[in-house]
Amino acid sequence: MSSNTPPVAKKIPTERTHHGDTVIDEYAWLSNKDDPDTTAYLEAENEFLKQETAHLSDLQEQVFQEIKSRTQETDLSVPSRKGAWWYFTRTEEGKQYAISCRVPADGETPPQITPGERLDQEQVILDGNELAGDSEFFSIGTSSVSPDGKMLAFSTDYKGDERFTLRFKNLETGEILPDEITDIFYGGAWAADASAFFYTRVDDAWRPYQVYRHTLGTQDDVLVYQEDDERFWVGIGLTRSEKYLVLGAGSKITSEVRILDASDPGGEFTVVRPRQTGVEYGVEHAGDFFYILHNENAENFELATAPLDDPGVWTPLIPHRSDTRLLEIDAFSDHAVVHFRREGLTGLRILPYPTDDAADNAADDASWRERVEAAVRNAYEIDFPEPLYDVGPAGNPQFTTRRLRLAYTSMVTPPSVYDYDLDSHELILLKQRPVLGGYDPADYEQAREWATAEDGTKIPISLVKRKDAATPAPTVLYGYGSYETSIDPSFSVPRLSLLDRGFIFAIAHVRGGGEMGRSWYEQGKLTRKRNTFTDFVAVARHMKAAGLSSKIVARGGSAGGLLMGAATNLAPEEFAGVVAEVPFVDALNTILDPSLPLTVIEWDEWGDPLHDPEVYRYMKSYSPYENVDGRPYPPILAITSLNDTRVLYHEPAKWIAKLRATAKGGPFLLKTEMGAGHGGRSGRYDAWREEAFALSWIIEKGTS
Repeated sequence: MSSNTPPVAKKIPTERTHHGDTVIDEYAWLSNKDDPDTTAYLEAENEFLKQETAHLSDLQEQVFQEIKSRTQETDLSVPSRKGAWWYFTRTEEGKQYAISCRVPADGETPPQITPGERLDQEQVILDGNELAGDSEFFSIGTSSVSPDGKMLAFSTDYKGDERFTLRFKNLETGEILPDEITDIFYGGAWAADASAFFYTRVDDAWRPYQVYRHTLGTQDDVLVYQEDDERFWVGIGLTRSEKYLVLGAGSKITSEVRILDASDPGGEFTVVRPRQTGVEYGVEHAGDFFYILHNENAENFELATAPLDDPGVWTPLIPHRSDTRLLEIDAFSDHAVVHFRREGLTGLRILPYPTDDAADNAADDASWRERVEAAVRNAYEIDFPEPLYDVGPAGNPQFTTRRLRLAYTSMVTPPSVYDYDLDSHELILLKQRPVLGGYDPADYEQAREWATAEDGTKIPISLVKRKDAATPAPTVLYGYGSYETSIDPSFSVPRLSLLDRGFIFAIAHVRGGGEMGRSWYEQGKLTRKRNTFTDFVAVARHMKAAGLSSKIVARGGSAGGLLMGAATNLAPEEFAGVVAEVPFVDALNTILDPSLPLTVIEWDEWGDPLHDPEVYRYMKSYSPYENVDGRPYPPILAITSLNDTRVLYHEPAKWIAKLRATAKGGPFLLKTEMGAGHGGRSGRYDAWREEAFALSWIIEKGTS
């Protein structure tokens, strides 16, 4: 046991009553970020953490050096063509941030570039290291080259609060224009002639709700659209064809899209189809028509087409399938690509348009319909050999191309970039991330396990280990389980430091995620949210019962942090440790307060406990902060950031304070990054050190 004395948070009872239920919150005062007592408490927690983990310093340094030594520090991405240029990024040894570059393009084969060497005519368009300077935090929110390749719009954040400043760079002269726009959100889109740039702003609840048009060289930006429904976000983009601006408004369950001819930036956006509660759709321009991917009477989505002059009229093309979730559609001049999910794995389906002269030259309505229907008849899927993997389109900014750029990875295969040749049907490996130090994928094995949930549902598990690792083995069990987000099998360099010490790394694909389709998500949200937590506990018990796991350390972040807290409340005895990163552990209090960031938007995911007493009682039954009790709990490490705008720092701070005052066991540790946001430290070396810290703690808990 530690001889260090942990901080004791003062108790200031704050009473709240909802639906006849009165609750006393003794740590609500921690939500006041400007209170000196809050800052003092967080700093005291950080100091206690240093004392408690001081004995791990050598292991932390060892793991950091392992991560660093396995990483090719001077490296570059595979060039991607857009217009007359190949675009790519460089990383250089000793530098925290990437450098964006380009070279003139010729043909569809990317240029061969050696890391550390410059090409003739290479142009640096944005150097993150120069922009960051000595700032403790730095992030780029958008980096968008105009359609003519002459201008760059880029935005920066130096605090971690995800409020960006937008600026413009003339790529022909290198001049930074005097235009500067503060407090904007991610993303944005150029008009076709690069005369204007569209961007979004957020409201006080951190909801992007306004779209503005900035005409270069002017000061009075025009409000193009404002979304007054607090459940909806807005975003703006330019189609791959560069013919249409697409303004989307969406809640968790409903969407509405507006389009505008990109050559007329001052024109009026028109609605594709008015919003209908529960119907989500997206629009993709395909030359003579639009693709519409939607879920109207189609839980796993179906693909339809629509004419350019009447985009609200949808004609089914690829019907709904109960076993296949359609994720996205990418349209090109002579083919389309469907990204889908089936049986827990992702895949790609090619829709090749006929290439005869009559089809190529036809422009009437009947001809494009015939062409796309023929593409569906001739469609095929790309095969991949591994039992577990993740694949998806990777960029592909060029509308006219005979190659598809895709990204592929598995739990043993490092991230790989391929071009798929649509003429030869050949997969051309362009780059696989180097893993230095003699990494051999043949030394490792990945597998799929299935646990049985309380209600009999089979829960998939993806796991990886060294082939020579003895079992049962210490295990890191990772989970998320919200927003239909899928945690797919993928490779990790830092994870090797666990595997090479005999650990198993396993992903619990619990309900609330999207791994098994839309119904998988529906079964783990609203008043069925408890399935997410009981699934995770069932996976932990299966791993032990199957003889795979000895000690299990659970790990998850954000909504996955909610999973960590709820699962630990359900079965604290199953875990040797818990790492909860930026954890959403004060869920009920947060969702009750519509003034907090994102709360109203989140009601479609969790329910509305403010107005619905059934939802209130249900959320109270699982919210981690509300359900801490006096049983022995495992050691818990909570990691947060002071400037996080998504999961506020006070949630884990209150949780740890309550655990320390109420529960047995522990220790319960809180680590607060005082100058970062939701994603933690921004520089790559800093991020590696943070990961080495977490891994050293995990290694100790899994092996001691």
